[in-house]
Parts: sequence; C-alpha cells; structure tokens
Amino acid sequence: MDAHEKQQALLTRLSSLGSVAAAFSAGVDSTYLLHAAVQAGCRVLAVTVDASAVPRRETQAAEDFCRANGIGQQIISFDQFTVPAFVHNAKDRCYHCKKALFSEIIKVASEKGISRVIEGSNADDALVYRPGMLAVEEFGVISPLLDAGLTKAEIRLLSAEAGLPTASKPSLSCLATRFPYGETLTPEKLAAVEAGESYLFSLGLRQARVRVHGELARIEALPADFPLLTSPGAAAAVAEKLRSLGFKHVTLDLAGFRSGSMDE
Repeated sequence: MDAHEKQQALLTRLSSLGSVAAAFSAGVDSTYLLHAAVQAGCRVLAVTVDASAVPRRETQAAEDFCRANGIGQQIISFDQFTVPAFVHNAKDRCYHCKKALFSEIIKVASEKGISRVIEGSNADDALVYRPGMLAVEEFGVISPLLDAGLTKAEIRLLSAEAGLPTASKPSLSCLATRFPYGETLTPEKLAAVEAGESYLFSLGLRQARVRVHGELARIEALPADFPLLTSPGAAAAVAEKLRSLGFKHVTLDLAGFRSGSMDE
C-alpha cells in the first residue's frame, strides 16, 4: 500500500474507536496521529506529559497546537525521578518509565469516560530497540500508525499535505537517551543537555544531540550543518557555551547525527 492507502486504513481504524485519549508530545508522529483522530471524527483528548526528560519548549508547543486547533488537552505532571530504573538509567529504562506514564494516562482517560488510549509509534520503530513498546502492549495501548504500516517518511509526507507545522520538525527523544546506560541521572544533568541542545538549535542546526560521556559533551549534527559549528568563531562560542553548562571537554562527532547512537 502507498501512504494514502495506509492513511485511509488509519482513519477507518480510528473512526471505529469512537473516543480516544492520545499521548501527545508535539512531535511529528503524535501530532499527525492527533490530527488524524480528529479527522476520523473521534472524540479526542490530547494527554501531554510535563516531565524533566521532556524539553519545556515541547510541552509549550503541545499546548499551543491544541489551543490553536481547539483540541481538548490535559497536561500531566510526571516526576520520572520516582522511577528507580529511570534514575539508574537501566537498559530497560524506557519500559519502566512508560509503564508508570501510561498508568497515569489510562487513569485520566478513565476519568473522562474514554476507553481507548492511543500513541504514536510508527512502522520504523518496530525495527529498532524500543523497550517501551512492551509497556504499550501490556496496557493494551493502541499504536494506530504502526498498525497501519506508516513509516516516518510517509507520516512527514501526509503531515505536509495536511499543512501540519511538524512536517519537517526534527525527530526528538527523551533527554535520558543522551547518557550511557548505567549512569545515574539527575535533574541537573538533564537540564544541562536541554540547555546545550536549545543553544545548538538557536544557531540554525536542523538536528542536534548533546551526548554525554562523563565530563565530555559529544555533539551530533547533520554533516551539512557542520559549518555552523566549525566556522571561524563558531567552534569557540559553542565550546564556551557547553563549558558554561558544566562540560570540561566538547567534541563534534564526525559520523554525524544518528538516532539511538547510545545503543550502538
């Protein structure tokens, strides 16, 4: 099936659900899923998580999108530091974190009289390490984009056709993914990564990660954007900024950005 045939299958599936609580992060996938649920005629509640591992700019973007489109939203304050596996950054951290998170989302849905919870995993996610998907399955949370076979590229295409602001938005992930498994996470460490990445995006980078290895910050960016980091004066400014956030050493990864590189 092509993207439009998959889209029709998605809309048919969503329509059959009637009412849904959609886990909404304002990323590419969850924004398209929320839009599709509305287009399918569902009674929709967007549920957004406000947590330390989610950049504040994303929570604000989620609020702005729902407000602009008249979509009901509930924001959940979720303290990920109450989840031991998150604090210790265990390899199955995402499973334990999503288990606690979806427990809260399901509770909100129940209070609103909504029986089904949906989330935005896509077909590409089935090909990589995603321990959180086990929690999704255990709770009976539905992944309509994955079930329809929609890939990230197809979701971007359909998002562009729908005029969604996220069509070309960089892919995002939990800030905990910037650290090696087994390194204890703290609010201060996550805040330093968030501030560093916000600074890099302010320079015009289309994609960026600040991966942390002890006192060293390893920057991943698209190779085409390397000049924004290495041009005269830029390298010194980037190094100074990241050192001000607590990193002693700053390096640019010549292999460029790759999603999930800490799993390599």
